[in-house]
Amino acid sequence: MLRIVAHSIRRKLTLLVLASTLAALVVTGIALVIYDLRGYREAGINDLVTQAEILGRASAPALAFEDPKAANENLQLLKAKPRISSAAIYNAKGKLFASYTPRDLDLEFPRLPESEGSRIEGQDFVLFKRIVDNNEILGTVYLRAEHGLLGRLADYLRIFGAVTAISLLVAWLISIWLQRVVTKPILDTAAVARQVMERRDFSLRATKTTEDEIGQLVDAFNGMLAEVGRRAEALEASNRSLAHEMAERKHADDALRELNADLEQRISDRTTQLESANKELEGFSYSVSHDLRAPLRAIMGFAKMLEEDHAGQLDEEAARKLGVIQSEAQRMGMLIDDLLAFSRLGRKAMQVVEVDMTGLARTTYDGLNGHEAPGAELHLVSLPRAKGDRVLLGQVWANLLANALKFSSKREKPLIEVSAISDEKEHVYFVRDNGAGFDPRYQAKLFGVFQRLHDSSEFSGTGVGLALVQRIVGRHGGRVWAEGKPNEGATFYFTLPKEPIHGTV
Repeated sequence: MLRIVAHSIRRKLTLLVLASTLAALVVTGIALVIYDLRGYREAGINDLVTQAEILGRASAPALAFEDPKAANENLQLLKAKPRISSAAIYNAKGKLFASYTPRDLDLEFPRLPESEGSRIEGQDFVLFKRIVDNNEILGTVYLRAEHGLLGRLADYLRIFGAVTAISLLVAWLISIWLQRVVTKPILDTAAVARQVMERRDFSLRATKTTEDEIGQLVDAFNGMLAEVGRRAEALEASNRSLAHEMAERKHADDALRELNADLEQRISDRTTQLESANKELEGFSYSVSHDLRAPLRAIMGFAKMLEEDHAGQLDEEAARKLGVIQSEAQRMGMLIDDLLAFSRLGRKAMQVVEVDMTGLARTTYDGLNGHEAPGAELHLVSLPRAKGDRVLLGQVWANLLANALKFSSKREKPLIEVSAISDEKEHVYFVRDNGAGFDPRYQAKLFGVFQRLHDSSEFSGTGVGLALVQRIVGRHGGRVWAEGKPNEGATFYFTLPKEPIHGTV
């Protein structure tokens, strides 16, 4: 399953078209075969009933006058029906009166006639039909005929194989056309993004080929590349200037002491410039998010209109794909919101107070448990009080507890443990769960932005929560790390100094 998910969007589209075509053909073919074989069986039985009715009417006088020769002559007419393998007429007492087999075969007939009715016996239809004249039962007609269902089924399978091969070829050609129309602009943009990341070349641009929402997304992507390129050039120039100043300072300590006042002024100017750059970056982040939201809103809006106005024209597969478009657009909106929250965190002023960590953890867990894992069990011991920003520390608990509930939600009995230990300098708090855990080889990726160790189809999330935890704890002068193994749960630790370190707030 994971190999299919890892394929390119072009291959996924081909597989979806071929799989849906094959599924439709198989379901339709099975239904047609069952319907036809059932009709063929009913037609065969009805034909035998008609033959038995004719034989019964023709043989009624022979039974009445005890004339077996006439009855045998009537049975000989069945030579025109090659599928009838044997036939017989019994008198009213159940004694064999006349019989017929093609090509003088020596077949065994029932010793006594059975009750009126028909059945399938092996490869044959078997029928017993009463001969009635003037409300008097004169005898019984017995017929046995080959039904040939297996041969008819083999013919259907050959036809189905040929139709399936032709249909899959047509579906494959259609998927090639869809790839050229739908996926090519997306793949081209992804290729440019990959080249930018590998070569750090912000002069590259994606080619705009359509005027729809994808075209708007390409315009926004190119605008973002241009702005990032300008910022990178300015940053490189600033770095070169700063390196040159540091080199001069190493070779001119005496001159630097004399110019200390001037240097402080220059540092102040640099600080002002950085603050200005940060403000510009914040404005740029808002602009980028706004430019990205515009095509997202368009995608969601048109998808909603398509669902409302044309729901009756969409088959089940088209409706499912439309739902995927809407859910992925919503997920991208969440990613944009989390990225903006992460970028603003470093500029938010902290209000340091004494925080009741036990009460804060309990309140946070009570607010989360009903949504993430209603049946989870919490073991919370008394936690040491800490000094820090209550709102930011509440966000730390919210992210860690939400992760613990989410990744243990598939356990039969989710268990969350919250505790702490202390030494002379700091408090160490931890949250432990019995959930999915993670591979220790990828531990370094846990606290990166948009870094995920589990597939989004298995566990939802944007990959920003742990990055926010690391930044908040870092601002308080603490550290964050984690331990875990696949399917054996995970433990996340963070520390807070007993006394706030100067400069961390």
